[in-house]
Amino acid sequence: MPMKISKGVQYMLIAAFVFSLMKVCIKQVSHIPAVEVIMFRSVISLVLSGFFLYRQKVSFWGNNKKVLIMRGASGAVALVMFFSLVQQIPLAAAASMQYLSPVFAAILGVFIVKEKVSWKQYLYFAISFAGVLVIQGVDSRISGLHLAMGLGASFFAGLAYNFVRKLKTTEHPLVIILYFPLVTLPMAIVASYFVWEMPVGSDWFYLLLVGVFTQIAQYYLTRSYQLEEISKVSIINYTGLLYSIAFGFLLFGETYSWMSYIGMLLIVIGVVLNVRGRG
Repeated sequence: MPMKISKGVQYMLIAAFVFSLMKVCIKQVSHIPAVEVIMFRSVISLVLSGFFLYRQKVSFWGNNKKVLIMRGASGAVALVMFFSLVQQIPLAAAASMQYLSPVFAAILGVFIVKEKVSWKQYLYFAISFAGVLVIQGVDSRISGLHLAMGLGASFFAGLAYNFVRKLKTTEHPLVIILYFPLVTLPMAIVASYFVWEMPVGSDWFYLLLVGVFTQIAQYYLTRSYQLEEISKVSIINYTGLLYSIAFGFLLFGETYSWMSYIGMLLIVIGVVLNVRGRG
């Protein structure tokens, strides 16, 4: 009997793929400071979110402003750390660290949104987490600072996902997305002033795609977290690691040992078991 995939899971699968395209674009502009990339991304997101909210005649400001601001702030911290990480280490290694965020999201969800996580789900998380560790392995290109950045980005991303879940019944998805650039843009403008690097040629194209891909992925991710429990859909983020490995090899010549493929298999097994177990 075929497994029925819920809307929330479908949306997260789309988000994971589009986020992978975004990472490729960030890697293409590694010579531009991460905070400057975030500034351009925030401008595009602000314009697109504002435009569609205006067309749908939805108030920009939302209802639960406190939680909206906290979602924007936690997401901003996660983004600064992660964009910097993507630019400094191999794509799949950065992605593998990011995929610790479902673990943080599920654990924080117990306290923030009072969701329950069964012991079986923790086992499935552990299987996927083991796959991440296998893929990452021992790599001299990844320092202690990089590891701290990866853990920090995952923690704050997990925090942001929980705030999205708290807003599921009170806010339009685009309002939640809008607050991200509203909080991030002022900080990014000030920081970019001190490290500005003028984009040239194709840089503008990739910066535009970073904003567009992020907007699309954020929309589907937000809808996913509004429709399903965090512990069910957050693990789907792990599928994006497979795209990162493929894109890293095809576009940047990043190679991996056979152990990486074992890690990939472990991640997929953890994802499938979690979806089937909660479906």
